[in-house]
Amino acid sequence: MFIIFENDFNFKGKDIPRVVLGNAPFLADAYFGHRTRLYNLDLLRNPKRVAGIIEKSYDLGVRSINLANNDNLLKAFKIATDNGVDMKVVSTLGKTDMNYVFPDYNQAREEATIKEDIEKLAQFDNSVMLIDEFLVDAYDWDYLTKILDAINDEGINAGLITSFPYKTTEKLLDSPLVEDKSLFDFYMVPVNKVAYMMDCDDFLEDNQRKLASLLKDLDKKVIINKILATGIQQPKEAFKFLKTLDYADMVAIGIASEIEAEQTFTTLKEV
Repeated sequence: MFIIFENDFNFKGKDIPRVVLGNAPFLADAYFGHRTRLYNLDLLRNPKRVAGIIEKSYDLGVRSINLANNDNLLKAFKIATDNGVDMKVVSTLGKTDMNYVFPDYNQAREEATIKEDIEKLAQFDNSVMLIDEFLVDAYDWDYLTKILDAINDEGINAGLITSFPYKTTEKLLDSPLVEDKSLFDFYMVPVNKVAYMMDCDDFLEDNQRKLASLLKDLDKKVIINKILATGIQQPKEAFKFLKTLDYADMVAIGIASEIEAEQTFTTLKEV
C-alpha cells in the first residue's frame, strides 16, 4: 500500500521522494478546459507566482518537482531555489503543446527537442527522466529506445509517461522495450477513481484488478498522476482511494495556488 509522505524510497542508491509537485497547471496544459486560459495568464506567464507555489509546497513537506524544458517554469524553479527550496527533480523530456483531444503524434515528435531537454534538465538533481506521453503513445520502439539510452548515458533513472494505462501497458508488455530490464525503471500513468482521462469507461473493481495485473506484469516503479482528475475529485476522497493502490510508488499532484497547496498537502498528510 502506498503510504502518503512516507520516507523516501531508495532505488539504485538514490533516495527518491514519493510525492512530486506536478507541472500541468504551471504549463497551462490544454486538458484543463476553460482553466487553461487562466493558468496561462496567472501561472505560465508569471514565474514569480509559480515560485511562490513551489516554495509553499516545499514548506509543507514536498521534496520533488516535475520539470520540463520551459523557460518560465525553469525561471520559477530558480527563484524558488534561490529562496531556499531544495527539491529533487522528475524531468519530462519532449514536452510540447499538444491538443489532448486530437493529438498529432507526428507533430509532437517534430517539435520535441530531446537533446536540448536533456542538456537543460540534467543540471538538476534528477530522480528520474521521463519521456512525454505524446512520444510514448506513438509506439515507435526504436525511437523511444534511443531516448532511453541517452537518459541512461547520463546516469539518470529513465521512464515513460502514458495517457493510456491499459492500451499502452499491454503494448509495452509485447514490446522490445521490456526485453532489456535495465532500459527503463519508471512508468507514469493516469489513475483516479472516476476514470477521468483514462482509457476505460469506468474504474470499478474489474478494471481496477485488470490495471493492477498489467502493472504487476510490467514490473516498473509506478508514478500516479491525475489522481485529482483535474479537480473533479476532492483531495480527501482522492487520497483515500490512492492509499488502496498497492502498485503506487509515487504520486504527482498539480497545484494552482498557494491556498490550494495548503489545503491539498495538509489533507495528504492527514489521510
